Amino acid sequence: MSFEKNTFKVVKKRRLQKSEFSVECNIPVEGEINKIFSVCHSAEVENVEVALGVVNYTGNIDFCILYESADGEIVTSNYTCPFSSKIEDQNLAVGDKVQISCEVVDYSIESATNSNIKINCRLVQKGVVITNKDISTIDVNDDNICAKKEEIFVSIFVGDASSVFSVDSEVSIKEPVRKIMLCDASVSVKNVECGNNFVAVSGEVVGRLLYLTENDRYETSYLSENFKEEVELEGVTRDSVAEAVAFVKRSQVKCEVEEQERGVLIKTNIPVCLKVCAFEEKPCSVIKDLYSCREGMEVSTESFDMTKELQCDYFETKIDGNLNLGEEHPRVDKLLFVAGTNLTISNSYIQNGELFVEGVAKANVVYLNDEENSLHSVTMEVPFVVSDKTSVSCENPEINICAVLNDVDVIAKKGRDLFFDGKLRIFASYDCDEICAVISDANLSGDVIERDCSIELIYAKSGMEAWDIAKQFKVREDVLMLQNPDVAFPLAEDTNVIVYYQKTN
Repeated sequence: MSFEKNTFKVVKKRRLQKSEFSVECNIPVEGEINKIFSVCHSAEVENVEVALGVVNYTGNIDFCILYESADGEIVTSNYTCPFSSKIEDQNLAVGDKVQISCEVVDYSIESATNSNIKINCRLVQKGVVITNKDISTIDVNDDNICAKKEEIFVSIFVGDASSVFSVDSEVSIKEPVRKIMLCDASVSVKNVECGNNFVAVSGEVVGRLLYLTENDRYETSYLSENFKEEVELEGVTRDSVAEAVAFVKRSQVKCEVEEQERGVLIKTNIPVCLKVCAFEEKPCSVIKDLYSCREGMEVSTESFDMTKELQCDYFETKIDGNLNLGEEHPRVDKLLFVAGTNLTISNSYIQNGELFVEGVAKANVVYLNDEENSLHSVTMEVPFVVSDKTSVSCENPEINICAVLNDVDVIAKKGRDLFFDGKLRIFASYDCDEICAVISDANLSGDVIERDCSIELIYAKSGMEAWDIAKQFKVREDVLMLQNPDVAFPLAEDTNVIVYYQKTN
């Protein structure tokens, strides 16, 4: 048999259609609610199950709600709202690896009674199917068939894994604390590296503590802790490339207040869920071209596309904005605190060597009005466009953005002008589809090539390779070069090349 059929694997990422759905959450509370100041939220996907034509999954929306009770006290309510959803796609099959992500893009408070807050959330769901595809190719074991091989680098999917770990932080406060009102934490990934059978992810957990002192002042402290976590993943090597996503399990964040000689120590335990996905580029020898010295040949070529993981980018920047309250809102006589922040990324793209990220940051500002002797809240929306240099050169790469907002500060001027500034941490990962082609099959036609001469003079043009000439005249490349020892290939100028044919019976 002249040809042996083989296969090699390449990875392909396929995006599922993005869609929206709604979740109604009923959050139990105690006592009558006078006014809701702030709703802080985050969504996470937990269990994913792939069936024929559909992927079903479950997740949670974590809420932190600040409201004023009927007796004027500010109360915090933390609640986890479970949800389930699905994405239908006729090409989904059992065994496919599917990654699902969800984001709360908007919410509305439907009702607030003395036992329940009903919130309707609008979520966006996205999915990625990761598949190792088999690509057909051939090998040659016949001396009369000439094959030109080349080494290509193909990307394969190694696997994925997850890990849950905790980050501890301590904040020293120099005065007594009556109550912790809010502990809002987020995590940002800064770097991902691969080792032998593990993926190392480094990043930072940032958080904000809102507390009430014994002097009835609302104060804010920020925390920041770096981490480096190793996730075991069999098959990963130092040459692998990995991507990582991380999120804080907000419903499980714990805060403890420890009395000290002067003030208190606030100890925070923040659980983080880390998910990694690894890929690897491997060399693969394939036949680029072939011909037979004795017979005609029919050759089939198969094109295929594969997804290659590119390097990641991380950068930090500042965003700012302002809001004029207008006459419809009571004036600000005293700004008490920023109750919660939410962040939405709307678009990202690469232009002229820079990565651009667009989105909207939201902050809930709680303030006091002396004239009415009442508390009020207003939501500041700060649209932003930030950018930083990137070395990604792929045309139209798929961009995955993880963003964290921290160190938010709001100041009030003249009673009606609010000014916002905050720090934004951006982690961007990229992948790019690449189209390649290989010879997938070949058949000899059976037509024997007959020679009517024993020597032939070929007029070859400048730039021609020895392979091109040998294929055209159905001789072996090494024989052609042996018969023309004084000719250098590729040809620098038009040259006469001699071919001696060996008589065959």
